[in-house]
Amino acid sequence: MLLVTSRTVGSAVALAVASALSVTALSAVAAAPAVAAAPVAAGTASAGAASAATSAPPPVRDEDRPGRFGDRLIVTVRHAGPGRDGTYELLCHPAAGTHPDVRGACAAVDRNTHWGSEPFAPVPEGSVCTMLYGGPATAHVTGTWAGRPVDARFDRGDGCEIARWDRMVPLLPNLGF
Repeated sequence: MLLVTSRTVGSAVALAVASALSVTALSAVAAAPAVAAAPVAAGTASAGAASAATSAPPPVRDEDRPGRFGDRLIVTVRHAGPGRDGTYELLCHPAAGTHPDVRGACAAVDRNTHWGSEPFAPVPEGSVCTMLYGGPATAHVTGTWAGRPVDARFDRGDGCEIARWDRMVPLLPNLGF
C-alpha cells in the first residue's frame, strides 16, 4: 500500500493507492483532489476560476488601512547646533511635512526598513563599540512607521551610537566631522 498526500487550500487529502498502480494512473489520482476540493456552485463558474478565487488574499481590514499619510514621524533634535536643533514633522508615502529635507528623510528611513528588523531599534546590548564621543547632540523620534509605533532616542555617545545616527541622515542632521 502506498500513501500519497495532496495539500489543497487549508486542508490535506490523503489517498490510499495500491502500489501496483502505474505512474500515469498515480498522477491522475493525485491531481484529482486539487480540482475536487475547490468549491464550485453548479452552473456558476468553472473549476479553474473557483480555484483562483479561493487563493486570493483576505480583504484589508479597516484598522489596517493607512490614513491620509501612511507614515508620520515627529523628530526633535537638541544640542546639534544652530540651524539643526528643532522639532520637525515628517510625513511619508506621500512625502510632506516641516522637516528641512522631507524626501531625503523619507528615503533614509525607507533605506533602513527591512523585513524582520526595526529601523529604529537601539544598539543591541553587549555590542562592542569604540569609545569615540560624537558630541552632545540628541534626537527623539516618535510617531508611526510601517504601521508600527515609534519611540526612539538617539545620541552620539560612542561609535555604535554614532553609526546608528549616521544611518538615519538626513532624517537626523549630518554631524560628520
